[in-house]
Order: sequence, then C-alpha cells, then structure tokens
Amino acid sequence: MNLTGNTILITGGTSGIGLALAKQLNMLNNKVIICGRRAERLEEIRRVNAGIVTKVCDIADAQQRVDLTEWIFQNYPEINILINNAGVQLHTDFLRTGDLANIRKETEINFIAPIHFIQLFTSYLSRKESAAIINISSGLAFVPLAVAAVYSATKAAIHSLTLSLRYQLRNTTIKVFEIVPPSVDTELGYEHREDKTSTHGGMDVNEFASQVIDALQNDIYEAAIGTTANLRAKPQEMFDVLNRW
Repeated sequence: MNLTGNTILITGGTSGIGLALAKQLNMLNNKVIICGRRAERLEEIRRVNAGIVTKVCDIADAQQRVDLTEWIFQNYPEINILINNAGVQLHTDFLRTGDLANIRKETEINFIAPIHFIQLFTSYLSRKESAAIINISSGLAFVPLAVAAVYSATKAAIHSLTLSLRYQLRNTTIKVFEIVPPSVDTELGYEHREDKTSTHGGMDVNEFASQVIDALQNDIYEAAIGTTANLRAKPQEMFDVLNRW
C-alpha cells in the first residue's frame, strides 16, 4: 500500500496510538485529519504539528459521527483512508452490580462507532482508485484479559468484523487491514491507575507506529505487532499467563 499522498481520518487522535500514527503519516506527506473530544488538546496538536487537521467529535454520539463524516466529504473530498482507532478500556466485575452506562459507553466507542463509520465511508471510498479501512483491534481479541472483559470482547468483535468486511469488499478498490497491538505505552485504561497521568507500560508507542506503517506498506492485512504473535498462536497458554492475579 502506498502511504504517501493520501487523505486519512484517524479517530481518537489526541493521544497514544492515534496521535503517534498521525504524526508519522503526516511526515510521509499525507493529509491527516484527527478527531477527539478534547478541544484544547486538538488545538495544541494542530499548533505544534504543521499540516495535521483537527476536528472536535465525540464518537460515542451517533449524530456527531454523521456530522464529522459530512464535514470531511465537503472539506476533504479526496479522503481515501479511514483508521478506526478510538477506544476505551474499563474494568468489569461480574460479582458486583455493573454500571450499564459504562458497558454501553465501552461498546459504543469500541464497536458500534467503527461499524457506523464503515457504513458511512464504504460507498464513498469504493469510488476511489485506491482506498483502505484500517481497524485497530488488540491482542486481547485473541486472549481476553478477564478484568477487562467487555473491552476484550469488543476487540474480538472487531477482529470478526474485519474478516467479514474484507471478504465483502474483496472486489472493490478498498483494502481492509487489521492492526493488532500488544500492550502499548499509552493512556489507555488510565481510569484504573492511582496516578491518572501514568501509563501502563508496554511497547513504545512511536516504535509501534513505525511497525504499523511497515505492515501497511507491505500489505500485511492482519498485522500482529510485537508480542501479539504469541497471543494469536498460543491462546490458552497465554490466557493463563495474562490472567495471573
């Protein structure tokens, strides 16, 4: 896949994987558009990263997803790549009464929003000479982290969705990729840390983004980055390792 001269939307681009990808793709002479909820954060990113376009959008809201899509089609009609990256990871304790609002939030952001964006973009992208939809799943799609049961389930659903989408679009110009991250050093899951500003460790986010770009350039349609190859190959063994708590 050619990663120069494209116009790309990245959801959840204000931090972590989304921001690292935005910066590297921007340096490869692509027009990169990122969205997120934090207006101040988006403004700061736009100010220090010449060329990156920012737009406020809470992707948990269906109407805002529609509005964002229409705004892009009107202002950046050359759009040809969608990266479904935004995600939230919450903890679920089934021995306690669950917070249904949090379950809905996690499912909406991690699974329903990507499906909705795919529906909104696919017909438009299919008219492009070259296009791609890139879904960010997780190693937890293959080996769930029990404490993050809903998150893991949504990522398993993204994996399944991507397989079906790739098959449905096999006769179009749209390439369909799944990027499978390992634990990456980002803000994901910060709500559960005593220090809310800390990260959870894992792979350096810039190294991760570099490997993602290599995978896309080499048309690796299901790219298991870093340690996720072990999760994919040895699910039961790795489940026991991952859930020792």
